[in-house]
Amino acid sequence: MRIGVLTGGGDCAGLNAAIRAVVRMAGHELDRNVVGYKRGWNGVLDGDSITLDTEAMRGTLPRGGTMLGTSRSSRRLQSVGTAPLIAQLERDDVEALVTIGGDGTLITAGRLSEAGFPVVAVPKTIDNDVSGTDICIGFDTALGVATEAVDRLHTTAESHNRIMVLEVMGREAGHIAAGAGIAGGAAAILVPEAPFSLDEIAERLEARHHRSRNASIVVVAEGAIPDGSVEIPDTGTDEWGNRILDGMGQFVGEQLAERTGFDTRTTVLGYIQRGGPPSPADRLLGSRLGARAVEVLMEGQSGAMVGVHSVGIALKPLAEVAGRTRYLSQDQLEMLDLISTAPVLTSHSKSRRWF
Repeated sequence: MRIGVLTGGGDCAGLNAAIRAVVRMAGHELDRNVVGYKRGWNGVLDGDSITLDTEAMRGTLPRGGTMLGTSRSSRRLQSVGTAPLIAQLERDDVEALVTIGGDGTLITAGRLSEAGFPVVAVPKTIDNDVSGTDICIGFDTALGVATEAVDRLHTTAESHNRIMVLEVMGREAGHIAAGAGIAGGAAAILVPEAPFSLDEIAERLEARHHRSRNASIVVVAEGAIPDGSVEIPDTGTDEWGNRILDGMGQFVGEQLAERTGFDTRTTVLGYIQRGGPPSPADRLLGSRLGARAVEVLMEGQSGAMVGVHSVGIALKPLAEVAGRTRYLSQDQLEMLDLISTAPVLTSHSKSRRWF
């Protein structure tokens, strides 16, 4: 069996660990090199590949990003379908494919599997919102960066009696915001799963400062939205009709400053969350999932994603995970409510998906 591997979607830390594990496992168990496709699915469509062996993977384990490069190619894939992908894989004598990516990559992997080509998927996304796994490659590193940012903002907030607003990534789910906010001791945590009240947050922050707590940290997921009491700026939509996420942290900061009169500053962490060396946990996770993906193919199984459940790795059919978002659970939302100065609102909204 000859195996191919690709990374799709946004970059993150831990991808090279997963690629390395695929290559090492295939070399050890199958005595075969691996075909690595550059730039995700675009590399398959263009026949842009390299041969990967153990020597090629030297020094990649601690490196961030992906040595294969990546891309977002959903529009191109939608127009050409799976036939060109399968034709190129067959020309390259690739008999099975390991895909490492998030939701878009999973959807294409699922379509490829439905067309009869053996595929096993490995979940990665710093947002940690892939259904069917407890944790994704890249999340732990991003969470560490965000938590360190909260820690650093505490000292400058305390020095100047300020509200410090930190915007982190998280379009549909607030795992980074929740994790960093709890671990860093934020006063308020705003997540996409629960619309928030700016008036209530401001009132509670004022009460906090009047109790001689001279600093507050507010962590905002980029996809968080307020309740219907205020109108948010129209940032437009992308080519797929998704709201362009631009400036929610700044909006929250300006609104809180206006309501409280407190000196307020906003920091947007942005792509810093994606970059840099992977944490030990992401190196381990990437290695485990990459190796297991090859084992699954050797066992004659495909059309599944390898995911982490409790302390083990389990298979989930691609049909059950592709296109589905893993949101914060009700227990996690309730935990935010308990630890946050400004509680998370859990009222349902007809315009959003809920648990």
